[in-house]
Amino acid sequence: MAHDLAEIAKERGIQYFLISYVDLFGVLRAKLVPTSAIKRMQKNGAGFAGFATHLDQTPAHPDTLAVPDPDSLIQLPWKPEVGWLASDVYCGGELLPDAPRNVLKRQIAKAKELGLQMKTGVECEFFLLSRDGKTIADAYDDYPKPCYDQLALMRQYDLIKELCDYMGELGWGPYQNDHEDANGQFEMNWEYDDVLKTADRHTFFKYMTKTLAENRGMRATFMPKPFNNLTGNGCHMHVSLWKGAENVFEDEAGELGMSKLSYSFLGGVMHSAADLCSLFNPTVNSFKRINAPITASGATWSPNSITYTGNNRTHMVRIPEPNRFEFRLMDGATNPYLAPAALLMAGLDGMANDRDPGERLDINMYTDGHTLKNVRKLPLNLLDALRLLERSDVARAGFGDAFVDSYIKLKMAEWNSFMSHASAWERLHNLDC
Repeated sequence: MAHDLAEIAKERGIQYFLISYVDLFGVLRAKLVPTSAIKRMQKNGAGFAGFATHLDQTPAHPDTLAVPDPDSLIQLPWKPEVGWLASDVYCGGELLPDAPRNVLKRQIAKAKELGLQMKTGVECEFFLLSRDGKTIADAYDDYPKPCYDQLALMRQYDLIKELCDYMGELGWGPYQNDHEDANGQFEMNWEYDDVLKTADRHTFFKYMTKTLAENRGMRATFMPKPFNNLTGNGCHMHVSLWKGAENVFEDEAGELGMSKLSYSFLGGVMHSAADLCSLFNPTVNSFKRINAPITASGATWSPNSITYTGNNRTHMVRIPEPNRFEFRLMDGATNPYLAPAALLMAGLDGMANDRDPGERLDINMYTDGHTLKNVRKLPLNLLDALRLLERSDVARAGFGDAFVDSYIKLKMAEWNSFMSHASAWERLHNLDC
């Protein structure tokens, strides 16, 4: 595509650009820039105070500069005079090592050196709540087993249609929408693509969903576990690896139609899953999803052990057909750039070291998982997950110390903030001790 944003603005009638980046906590930050200034911003970047966002900086740091990527441009379908842009983040003339999109692009470059490209598709689950976030928006959505409930789906038809139509206009290839396993919960699917393109679209999808829900008096949340008794929000990622037009994960002669290379890649993911868990499940609340008791619908649909299988949704990794695997650990709070970066980094490590994913298990992990011996468990909380990341040789070699240390520093501060607050549960159970 043409790369002169000023010219693109003239051609498309764009009056303003949102120059944005995602910080380490997954928050989308932006400046609204008039078209008259976009030429300068495209060259030099829009200035931010990095300390004011979740980046590892102090108030004394120079400007953090978000340099927009023209290839990421999305014209807001509901406000076409505005164009959204993902950015590469610089500070002091160099790419900022802990900016999530930069982290992903470094892993993409490593794969490219091997002639490889990762492609991904994401399944973003979200709840539609009342504007204050306290209750499910649809008071009639109370069926005990609500997954695929047509009545509940169609009561939110106007919003779902609007989102799906816009994804179609943007060329994403939306192909199905459904009511998910919890009351008030939905999922929308679009076609897989290059990992960076999917990450940018994932970022924009969350923004678009929240905005359009607000326009209709609702609040959309991707929070992993907003309700104790209901299934949480997952963000399953489908992963394949390509060399040109060839999917190198596919091999008709291999187990489940998957190649030896794919199992080495998967071996890397299995090897580092626990160490990277704080990137896939980045919040305190995340661990109330992956370590949850049975929900009102009868299943959590989330893993708590490091296992893989064929077409079986009770494991951390599912191989639904012979060309990809589905990583089911990630939740709705996952950073759209850091999660695929971690998967790609772990997979490349698996290939480099010919890591063995171990034995495939085909049992129902929800009912029979307790019978297994020597199956590794996922961390029980964010603190345990951060400690594993801090000690991970694979993460430090693959990401570099600068990113790992920055992430640990900011996330430990978040954990300490959580621990400094007494909860309602604590008061209920300990007030009379």
